[in-house]
Amino acid sequence: MVKCTINGIDIEVEAGTSVIEAFKQAGQDIAHYCWHPGLSVAGVCRLCMVEIEGNPRLQIACNTQVAEGMKVTNQSEMVKDAVKWGLDFHLINHPLDCPICDQAGECGLQDQYMHFGKYDPEMALSKVKKHKVVDLGERVVLDSERCILCSRCVRFTEEVSKSNELGIFNRGDRSEIGTFDGMPLNNKYSVNTVDICPVGALTSKDFRFRQRVWFLKDKPSVCTGCSTGCNIDVYFNKDGVWRVKPHHSDVNGYWMCDEGRDIYKAVNPITTDFVGERENKKAVKKPNRILSAHSYHDGKMEFISTAETVSSIELGSFSNPALIVTGQYSNEEYDSILGFWKSKAGGKNIFHWQNQPEQWQDFDGLLIRGDKNPNTKGLLASLEKHGLQAQSQLPSMEGFDFVLVLGPENQWVYDNISQVADQVSQAKKVIWLSACHLEKASQMPKHVTFVPAKTFVEKSGSFTNFEGKVQSFAMVDVFVEEALDLQQVTQWFAGERVTASLAHPWQSVHNEFIHERGEL
Repeated sequence: MVKCTINGIDIEVEAGTSVIEAFKQAGQDIAHYCWHPGLSVAGVCRLCMVEIEGNPRLQIACNTQVAEGMKVTNQSEMVKDAVKWGLDFHLINHPLDCPICDQAGECGLQDQYMHFGKYDPEMALSKVKKHKVVDLGERVVLDSERCILCSRCVRFTEEVSKSNELGIFNRGDRSEIGTFDGMPLNNKYSVNTVDICPVGALTSKDFRFRQRVWFLKDKPSVCTGCSTGCNIDVYFNKDGVWRVKPHHSDVNGYWMCDEGRDIYKAVNPITTDFVGERENKKAVKKPNRILSAHSYHDGKMEFISTAETVSSIELGSFSNPALIVTGQYSNEEYDSILGFWKSKAGGKNIFHWQNQPEQWQDFDGLLIRGDKNPNTKGLLASLEKHGLQAQSQLPSMEGFDFVLVLGPENQWVYDNISQVADQVSQAKKVIWLSACHLEKASQMPKHVTFVPAKTFVEKSGSFTNFEGKVQSFAMVDVFVEEALDLQQVTQWFAGERVTASLAHPWQSVHNEFIHERGEL
C-alpha cells in the first residue's frame, strides 16, 4: 500500500494504482473520456490532467501511477484551464444536435462540459462534416460527427471481444471510426461499444429513438438469458421495460452479451397477450385463459378466483398428477412449489423440461453459457433438498389426469416448445403457468388453462448460477397485476386468498429524474 494526497484528502491505495483510480477511490471527480476501468490505457483524450507537487508539467492521471507521498490536485487554475482547452478541441467539430441525439440525458460530453468546461468558444471556422447514420452491423449505428475518437470501442473489440472489427481511419480532423472491409460489427458483445461510448456516436438499433432516458427509471437485477447470471440494470417506466444494461460485478465485469439484452422482450408481451387492455382496473377475461378478476382494498389487490376449472383444483383428488418444471424460476419459488408437491402429490411424476441439454457445457470463453436457464443449479439443489427426483425425458401425457406446467419465460431458447405443447394437451386437465403468450395457445383444447406468471422483474428472490454462486435480485416493478409467482400459486392451490401489493401506482409518463437535476 502507498499513501498519497488527492485534492487535500489523504488516502491509502494499492501499489500500482493509477492516479485516476485514486481520484475515484477518494470520491473526487476528474475529467476523462478515453479511460475506462475495463480497458487498457490509451491516453488520447488528454482531459484527466493533474498537477503533481514537485513536477513542473501537468500529467495525465490515467497513465501515471501513484507513488509514496505523492500530492496531486486537479483544482489548480492551470489544470482547470488545460481541461477547458481540451474540451474546446473535442468540441471543435462536434455537431450541436443535442435535442435530437439519443444520448441526451446520459451524455458524458454534456456532463463534462457543464462541470469542467463552460468556456467561451474561440473557433470561427466551419465544422468538418463526416458520415452520419453509418450501419456498422446488426445492432449498432454510428454517427461519425459526434465521435470524439476516445478509441474505447476500438479497444473493446481488440481486448474484450477479440474480434477486431473496428479501427480509426484517416488522419487529423478527418479521422473516423469504422469497420474493416468485410468485417461488420456483428460479434456477440457488440452493444457494449454503445454502453462505453461517452457521447452519442454509437447507438443501439434496438433502443434508439424509442424513449428519452429521463422518462425511465432503473433498478438492478440479474440476467435470465443463461446460467452465467450477469448483473444488469433494468430501465423501465409505466409502459414496460425498454432495455437492460450491464451492472459491474465480479460475475460479468463491465460487460454482457447481446443475447442477454433481449430478455426484456420476454417481460412486455404479457400485458396484452394475456389480459388485454385494462379498463377501470378490471381485466378483460378470455374464456379458459385468465386466472381471475380482482378488486382493490387500501392499495392492495386481492385475487378472486372466478374460473371453476382453476379454482377447484385439489391435487388429492387426482390419481395421477404430473409437474413439469423449467430452470427459469427462483430458488424461493422452487422451494415453495416442490415442498407443496411433495406433501400433496407424494412428490411423484416430476419432469425437468430441458432445452438442448447437450449444449449446456458450451462456453464462448467470455460470458455466454450453453445452458440458457438462469437457475438450473437452483432447481437441482431444491429437488435434492426435498428428496425428490425429476425425470429429464417428457413422456406422453395421455395417462395423466392433471398436469401443472411451469413454462419458460424465455421461450425462444426452447426449440421444442410446440412439441411439448402437443404432448401436454393429451392430459385430461392442464394448468400452464407462463410469463409469455404461447403461439399455440389459441389452438389448444379448452381443458388447458393458461395462467399468467410474474416475470423476473416483477418478483424478488435469488438465482444460483453455473458455478453455484447465489445472487439475490429485487423486484423492479409490477406491470401485470393478474400475474402470479410460484409462492402465490402454492397459496392458491392450498385454498388461501392470494394478495399482492402494487409496487407503483402508475399514472402517466413523467420525468423520473426531475428531483435529481445537476446544477447549472
